[in-house]
Amino acid sequence: MSRRKICVVVTARPSYSRIKTALQAIKDHPELELQLVVAASALLDRYGSAVNYIKQDGFDITAQVFNVLEGENLTAAAKTTGIGILELSTVFNNIKPDMVLTIADRFETMATAIAASYMNIPLVHIQGGEVTGNIDEKVRHAITKLADYHFVASESAYERVIKLGEEPDSVFNTGCPSIDLAARIKEQPALDFDPYEKYGGVGQKPDVRKGYWVVMQHPVTNEFNMARKQIEETLSAMYQSGEQVLWFWPNVDAGADATSSGIRTFREDHDLHKFHFFKNMEPDDFLRLLLNAKGLVGNSSVGIRECAYLGVPVVNIGSRQNKRDRGFNVLDVPYDREAILKAVQIHNTNRNIPVSHVYGGGDAGLKIAELLSTLPLKFHKTIAY
Repeated sequence: MSRRKICVVVTARPSYSRIKTALQAIKDHPELELQLVVAASALLDRYGSAVNYIKQDGFDITAQVFNVLEGENLTAAAKTTGIGILELSTVFNNIKPDMVLTIADRFETMATAIAASYMNIPLVHIQGGEVTGNIDEKVRHAITKLADYHFVASESAYERVIKLGEEPDSVFNTGCPSIDLAARIKEQPALDFDPYEKYGGVGQKPDVRKGYWVVMQHPVTNEFNMARKQIEETLSAMYQSGEQVLWFWPNVDAGADATSSGIRTFREDHDLHKFHFFKNMEPDDFLRLLLNAKGLVGNSSVGIRECAYLGVPVVNIGSRQNKRDRGFNVLDVPYDREAILKAVQIHNTNRNIPVSHVYGGGDAGLKIAELLSTLPLKFHKTIAY
């Protein structure tokens, strides 16, 4: 009997870390054949070239789709999605997968969902049912309605997908595959690499043995015209804190140009002798860096997911993660330098953060692979009302 062909489309840097353990489990499963398609910003050097880490981890890439339209604005995002539909339709027609798996809620994932749906290929959605209160929520729920199967990451997400009208027998709480990585890092927590030597970057080289904060802040699509002001507030807060800071470049979202230019201008105007800036890291190294940090500042979902499991303190800024399930590690603040600075200081005095398993316990990848090998290949669903 031929193996079932599972096509996974990775479109961005964070998507790879979200799905890495599931990719390995699919690859190792005797009844499955992994077809890995890498697209959009995951292929671009300016956003960290996630494709390089995918290859280093031993995954064979079935196809590459270059569909990002430069501009980092709303029009470019819409056109990038359109190009993605065109290109992915051709890829799916060529490789003929039995199922297509799409990840989370970035705008590029909409192209995967539309192409698979219109080609009558069963669509599996990872991490549906979550709420954040921003533009990603539209994409996430739209993909839920297009998808045939739903592998959600939390119990509240499970209940929400069913409330959206999906049949209970198509919804599975697998947990989040990124927690699998966090569980592995927790067993080997030592910071056993030199981040500057391995990943380069720009700026000074703070002594990580003396403690540091990690910052990762992305523009918010429906607030893209405020991206410059928002990043300036965070830069000012971390500068005033006197802390050592390892800062990561933003995602390819509307407003990314303003975020990037804000960082560059601030670097020119201030003596950032305690700051270093990175484009990207391998998922394992990044989580190990987080586990050994004083905490994370910004608006990345890694603060909500992996940091909850690892017990890493988080200062979550603004609306990007609004309403998403939280552990005990998060302090929510607005884009205000004084509020950010105060939250950093509070976390500095309270290091006993309880861990949370709200996004699973570390076995999501295996659960996902097993489900993919056994679920019926349906592409026309009955909506519950």
